[in-house]
Amino acid sequence: MTSFAPAPSDTTIAIIGAGRLGTTLARALRAARFRVFGPLGPGTPPRADIALLCVPDAAISETARATRPFARLIGHASGATPLDDVDFSIHPLQTFIGTEPPEIFHGITAAIAGRTPDALAAADSIARALGARPIAIDDVHRAEYHAAASFASNFVLTVLDAAEQLAERANIPPADARELLAPLIRQSVDNWVATGAGPVLTGPIARGDEATVARQRQVAEAAGLDELFDALADHTRALTDRPAA
Repeated sequence: MTSFAPAPSDTTIAIIGAGRLGTTLARALRAARFRVFGPLGPGTPPRADIALLCVPDAAISETARATRPFARLIGHASGATPLDDVDFSIHPLQTFIGTEPPEIFHGITAAIAGRTPDALAAADSIARALGARPIAIDDVHRAEYHAAASFASNFVLTVLDAAEQLAERANIPPADARELLAPLIRQSVDNWVATGAGPVLTGPIARGDEATVARQRQVAEAAGLDELFDALADHTRALTDRPAA
């Protein structure tokens, strides 16, 4: 059997799933000069070299079984789901709303895995064609990887929404709150990228100013955010106590 190395213009890819990621991937793969079907909804897919499933995790198994007769290789774009029902996975480490240009993949990381060298090579080739940097993540470490991604994206948004709610209680409209907090957020992220969290942590907990922390908790409780505040404060205290790397 000859090795399969997907290349633009020589490879057909069916994108199964017309959500945010499927829509964005289809657009980017076309820009990379693959021959793309979709994004497609439920139903019988066209025959293709590769079927890439961009469906909810719970639907991967059933969709893979239905798609198997129509594709040489099947992959999924889930960061959390193992390869039990597919040949490979490619998970772009990015957040999508569905309207991004193809360049959204340029320079990001894409976690890849494959059940065979052929399948892993396919995932690697697709990632590179998109402009992403592939990194191998096996099924044993998939949960830790995906949890890290959720903390870095989903949970960050939860915290930012809490900040927006508190600013609104100070009579700052939400749009203005996002604008005034954005430089603080960006600088904090830049500092974290450079050194990690510990060396650049600031604020009343880092200073040991418990009176200020108590006042902050009072307003957080009034906003119904006391449980979130307590959990974050506990972990921030633990961060201040962590030995420097």
